[in-house]
Amino acid sequence: MPLTDPMPVLTGGELTARLADLTGSGVRVLVGSVVDMAGVARAKTVPLRRAAAFHAAGMGASPSWNVFCADAAVAFTDRLGVVGDLRLRADLTAARVIGGGYAWAPAEFFDQDGTPSAPCARGQLRRVQAAAEAAGVTATVGHELEFVLTDGDGRRLPERHWQPYGLGAVLERGGFVADLTGALEDVGLPVEQVHAEYGTGQFEVSLAPAEPLASADGVVLARLVTGQVARDHGLLVSFSPLPFAGGAGNGAHLHLSLARDGVPLLSGGDGPHGLTGQGAAAIGGIVRGLPGTLGIFAGSLLSSARLRPGTWSGAFACWGLENREAAVRLVGATRGTPHGANVELKCGDPSANVYLATATLLGLALDGIGRSAELPPEVTVDPVRDPSAERLPETQEAVLEALAASGTARRILGDEIMAAVLAVRRHEAETYGATGIGDLTDRFRFAWSL
Repeated sequence: MPLTDPMPVLTGGELTARLADLTGSGVRVLVGSVVDMAGVARAKTVPLRRAAAFHAAGMGASPSWNVFCADAAVAFTDRLGVVGDLRLRADLTAARVIGGGYAWAPAEFFDQDGTPSAPCARGQLRRVQAAAEAAGVTATVGHELEFVLTDGDGRRLPERHWQPYGLGAVLERGGFVADLTGALEDVGLPVEQVHAEYGTGQFEVSLAPAEPLASADGVVLARLVTGQVARDHGLLVSFSPLPFAGGAGNGAHLHLSLARDGVPLLSGGDGPHGLTGQGAAAIGGIVRGLPGTLGIFAGSLLSSARLRPGTWSGAFACWGLENREAAVRLVGATRGTPHGANVELKCGDPSANVYLATATLLGLALDGIGRSAELPPEVTVDPVRDPSAERLPETQEAVLEALAASGTARRILGDEIMAAVLAVRRHEAETYGATGIGDLTDRFRFAWSL
């Protein structure tokens, strides 16, 4: 995909008005963030008087920002090393006031000459979304955020009153839940629902669906807000795939709906459960491409420990209507689905780069549509009981081998992003492959928290 510069740039009166709005909201500082290949959010911060420069020219950042690892190591590639410089530009059109005198904006990497940098995750999602629109396909994406609360020292919360999906569990942390819901709404993130999840201290927040780029931005902002509210309550929040050994894992489920000329592709057709031909092909592309792209959705050193049969984590490369053990769950168009039919990808987790995960899911669907991919047979039972259900790669090493061999992933993400992701994840595998799960969960419990 061509590396054009489609990031909107405010100038003249629009820029003046935007900065005046921020000033009037009490903003004194602007923080602009990116998400690296390890799934960690990193940022630059400027006083508001420098916001225009942050937006138009950008702040300097080493190319190594793209290959920082979750343990703070740097996994250099042939193209990303100690020489060179990038510009980190804040997208003021997406800036939000987050309180305490701060505003937040998503940012993108550019080269010094002003051209988009190839290994930029947000820029790549922007390009994949543009490719979908050029093909006449409109995509809407919804994200679910699972996280585990701990005490202020990072220890498990007591189990009293905790029942999965329990009313008592919600009410025990009622102040936190109410403040979090209100804070998310205040920054412009409509909340669909909140509930206590399976694990002690675990919650799930579902955000309203939006176009892909805005939806991914919303995940970063929602994590930031969740961390703020938790600290206000004397708590910490973990977005680790597995916060505690033997405990519940955190997923990061993506919901994708597709339409052409306003007509849904996942309902209203004559295929299984109302799928249109193109909707069936999209699901076929996702299912067939999953084994080779799992390293984008769940490629970290803790991902494989979460992705196990019997945990509703989507450990099998198959699809089924409302099948919660399948990696691809079709949510049918019924009275109970006001947003219409969609597919839920269940195998992803919060250690993924949300921009790359969203781009890859959409890219797999577009690839399926483009080549009229065959829809695999539906799995209508627990995939463990169906011999046709393919188990996704089971170790980080196997996940990365499959990713490196995936031509589909390379076409969607490009050579430089692929090289950076593989370098970072291979560092994890080589450095921590022999480390016990208890030590891993302790070491990386807050690696993906904000």
